[in-house]
Amino acid sequence: MTSTLQDQCVLVTGAGRGLGAAIAAAFVREGASVAINYRNSADAALALAGQLGARALPVQADVTDPDAVEAMIATVEERFGAPTTIIHNALADYSFNGDARTHLDTLAWEHIARQGETAVGGALNMIRVMRPRWEVAGGGRLITIGTNLVQNPVVPYHDYTAAKSALLALTRTAAKELGPLGVTVNMVSGGLLRTTDASAATPEEVFDIVAAQTPLGQVTTPAEMADAVLFFASPWSRAVTGQNLIVDGGLVFG
Repeated sequence: MTSTLQDQCVLVTGAGRGLGAAIAAAFVREGASVAINYRNSADAALALAGQLGARALPVQADVTDPDAVEAMIATVEERFGAPTTIIHNALADYSFNGDARTHLDTLAWEHIARQGETAVGGALNMIRVMRPRWEVAGGGRLITIGTNLVQNPVVPYHDYTAAKSALLALTRTAAKELGPLGVTVNMVSGGLLRTTDASAATPEEVFDIVAAQTPLGQVTTPAEMADAVLFFASPWSRAVTGQNLIVDGGLVFG
């Protein structure tokens, strides 16, 4: 699949607010039809769809529920046709506050499992529902959202980072298996974003410290990261799969 962005039907999980909303807006800006998935943020998702217009469709589903994912895709198909591109951005409830994070002495497997259920389980559910559709279409795109904390755990958010690391592994193994179907699978990993609901608890001085450490001298915005996601959905990335693009102003190299 090498269709232009204007020809695509894109589903963004966890798109009612924050980074997901910025990604949805970026695709609509480029002419794509976009399904705005949300779990609980109905008011935000409906408001965003109202702002983005007729090419945006809010659709509720918990991505950890395979039946809900199947029903969501069917709803999108009724409005726009089969999705070509999936952006898996959904995040289990989390607050990036280093002072309030769970430390190893109180960390339980349940904390990691809760994050993994959405990050990895949600991605798996999307793949299982979309695989036959991609096969019929002759290709597609899956883009997962990761974190530069895997490469540089400057703040040890153990549960969140472990789940995103597992998602990176699934991204690469899925790229291997889905490649023969013409599906590319890549990850875009951000750092601290200025500002989302999840990063709202981050002290202002932390933003300043991060900005000072980046070559660009600033903290990445959701809109800037969303633009990087566009690349992996575009025809220009048709020969790229199994990759992880870190978008953090150069804080992490490699």
